[in-house]
Amino acid sequence: MGAGAEVMHQVVPLLETPFRRCSVKSVEVVEEGVGVTTVSPVQPTVSPRAAVEVAVEVADLELKTTIAGGSVSVEPQQFVPIIRSGSFADIGPRRYMEDEHIRIDDLSGHLGSLLMPSAFYGVFDGHGGCDAASYMKNHAMRIFFEDAEFPQASQVDEMFAESVENLIFKAFLRADLALADDSIINRSAGTTALTALVLGRELLVANAGDCRAVLCRKGEAVELSRDHRSSHDAEHRRVIESGGYIEDGYLNGVLSVTRALGDWDLKLPQGSQSPLIAEPEIQRITLTEDDEFLIIGCDGIWDVITSQQAVTTVRKGLRRHDDPERCARELAMEAKWLQTFDNLTVIIVCFVSEFGGNSSGPLEQAPSGRVRGCKSLSPEAICNLRRLLESDN
Repeated sequence: MGAGAEVMHQVVPLLETPFRRCSVKSVEVVEEGVGVTTVSPVQPTVSPRAAVEVAVEVADLELKTTIAGGSVSVEPQQFVPIIRSGSFADIGPRRYMEDEHIRIDDLSGHLGSLLMPSAFYGVFDGHGGCDAASYMKNHAMRIFFEDAEFPQASQVDEMFAESVENLIFKAFLRADLALADDSIINRSAGTTALTALVLGRELLVANAGDCRAVLCRKGEAVELSRDHRSSHDAEHRRVIESGGYIEDGYLNGVLSVTRALGDWDLKLPQGSQSPLIAEPEIQRITLTEDDEFLIIGCDGIWDVITSQQAVTTVRKGLRRHDDPERCARELAMEAKWLQTFDNLTVIIVCFVSEFGGNSSGPLEQAPSGRVRGCKSLSPEAICNLRRLLESDN
């Protein structure tokens, strides 16, 4: 309830009512008709019929009182995510870096009064050059929030959530048209796009392309996006029905994804049905205490690592050192070690303040009394060692 906490009054007979312990912000005792200014502890000799009026102001809890029965019940506090994140990007084996990303842990600090907490993340995997991905990074705030006239609300209800989904959907289409209108951007340049928006306990993921968002729920991987490739029957069918074709897994023999922003050399004139579209698929969930973190990555990660493998790797890292930035780097280096062929970009978004790990416990000691430790090479070190060994051969 915050500063505007609700104050409830109840006359409670002493020594007859069962008590429950709860944390209170302040307690004021008022004795009507008695001219005293101090309160002394209740003695066993006090009459059971005596009564005092107690005003209790409880912060962040909602109390429900049944006066007839003299019982007080306390509803549990709803889960509120504590946002913190880390990211890492690497060129990988490619000659050029075409990935871009955006990471904003405190969206309200940029836009003013929004629901708390609020955060925004995006990964843009460019192709045909970095123009389209760079444009999305540089103009994301304007496209998704300023031009969209983002609504304000004190809480998320179904109507508000639907309006936000509609705004995000239109923002993707608006970005696609902006890439067509910008004369500086090559018409053959394009980018996939995945965004994640946190508003209070609501998480909205929008995706066009083959970037992926994976939620860790009690250690289990929950995919919040679908890769838009021709290997999916629904996407394959849509491409064919729109007049396109698939050759060796590529749309019109050119592009590996079936949805993207830009690529206007492959799209039909504005307003016409096209095999390649920019419409995002949007998924919304309500976060709970079971939801630990979110992984957002470009396809360079998912080409060589499964969603569950990524969740397991990041979870172990967080329990070991509790650093999402380091976890993002470790996951990218793992994909690099597994010989991915693409650029690498990872964002890790944590929804809890800290992760308990084995490092917090006492170190195991050898019988000799010396502290025994175990050291392992990081994925980056393993990758560098493997490259060194291969060069010797």
